Amino acid sequence: MKADGKSDYSIKFTRKSLTYIQKHAPLTQPEAVKAFIATLNVTTGYKKNLCTAYNQYCNFTQTQWNKPRYEQEAKNIALAPKEKLLMIIAEAGKQLGIRLQMSMETGLRPVELCRLKVKDIDLDHKTVNPTTAKGGNPRTVPLSASLTAKLEERILTKNLNPDDNLFGYMTSDQYGCAYRKVRDRLAKKLKDPTIKKIRLYDYRHYFCTKKLYDINNPYTVMVLMGHKKLTTTQRYMHLLNYTDEEYTVAGATTAKEATKLIEAGFQYTTTIEGIQLFRKRK
Repeated sequence: MKADGKSDYSIKFTRKSLTYIQKHAPLTQPEAVKAFIATLNVTTGYKKNLCTAYNQYCNFTQTQWNKPRYEQEAKNIALAPKEKLLMIIAEAGKQLGIRLQMSMETGLRPVELCRLKVKDIDLDHKTVNPTTAKGGNPRTVPLSASLTAKLEERILTKNLNPDDNLFGYMTSDQYGCAYRKVRDRLAKKLKDPTIKKIRLYDYRHYFCTKKLYDINNPYTVMVLMGHKKLTTTQRYMHLLNYTDEEYTVAGATTAKEATKLIEAGFQYTTTIEGIQLFRKRK
């Protein structure tokens, strides 16, 4: 699989899947494998992935089998509360916290974030240019002034060179493990079991939803997310109905003031007594 250009994630999932299947059915008996997968009490999406993994084995060993067709169920994406995402960041401490802040502000996949190099950060223009995973399109994502300052401090403090890894040699698996440890600790401290349901990927989901609301252009958000298909981005559209967000409100009485607000990400709402009102989610 490595020689065929498959990602480390795909290789790892295939290995784990085959190990799992082998505990319950001989890999050399395709019909037994099909029967085992068919009786599993799991989603059809997971069954589909198990079949894909076993298909790798069959191709390698030249084993004949008729691959079952499982279609993944359509399911809406859930949105984690913003305040709880921020609470986990605060609990994480400086090093892990900066990674989580970047996940939340840029929507980078964990694997994309972990393989960032210093040269991928443009401090002058406050942007990041990640190597897109899953065969997606290349993209440039803006950084906040706060996050840019933290990244610059990290680069200078650790005396990093352009080709150095921005976050050392932490893998996406290690990133996820460190995140879950902090998340579970916070859930226990606050006696809030709902926090344990918040996944690392929920930071990416938050970014996508926020951008859909701010920009109101699914195609632009598709580019920022690195999605290959617009339909993937559109899966987030239902989340725009959430109304529990807080807003910063500002007014403008001149075209110059209004322009500055729009450039800062504010959206026009209405005009009252000659004052144009704008708002932006916090």
